[in-house]
Amino acid sequence: MIRLLVGIVIGILLIPVGVWAWLSYGHPPVAVTDAAMPFERAITHTPLHTRIDLELPKTVPVEANEATFIAGAHIYRQQCSFCHGVYGNPSTVGKHMFPDAPPLWEKHHNGEVVGVSDDPPGETYWKVANGIRLTGMPSYNKVLSETEMWQVSLLLANADKPLPPAAIALLKEPLNLDPALPSMPALPVKPAK
Repeated sequence: MIRLLVGIVIGILLIPVGVWAWLSYGHPPVAVTDAAMPFERAITHTPLHTRIDLELPKTVPVEANEATFIAGAHIYRQQCSFCHGVYGNPSTVGKHMFPDAPPLWEKHHNGEVVGVSDDPPGETYWKVANGIRLTGMPSYNKVLSETEMWQVSLLLANADKPLPPAAIALLKEPLNLDPALPSMPALPVKPAK
């Protein structure tokens, strides 16, 4: 019986030592080009969607109208297009992230849904406000106002519907990745708290 208990204790101690050795000697996949770790998708996606479901805003405090879509397009161009691309022109950077930053103006593989237009606006708002760990998606709650985050969220929720021509024109402008050559006038951004 004592041998069994000693074996269990040694086994329990060896597991953290083995994990520490695996992490310390550079074997886990940490580069964007590495394959995903076993169960990585389940470990990250399940808690993310559970938390979003718990904290999902139930009401949308901004009206989905032309002014909202145009304002959302301005903010999107300035804050989101580098990783997510623009209408008809996906980002070259977004496809080299892990996981890929989804192109938000392209139809999914099934050919029906555009970007995140199948998500409720509150879910997109949550992702914009809080960011998503281990994806490159930053939190904008100290960068944009609540109204601005809702404007972008409502724009993306309606990406599969006809949008105002002024919003489409903004979203079709080619990406300018050279910061020395601004492609559009800068919008005032809420100062960090």
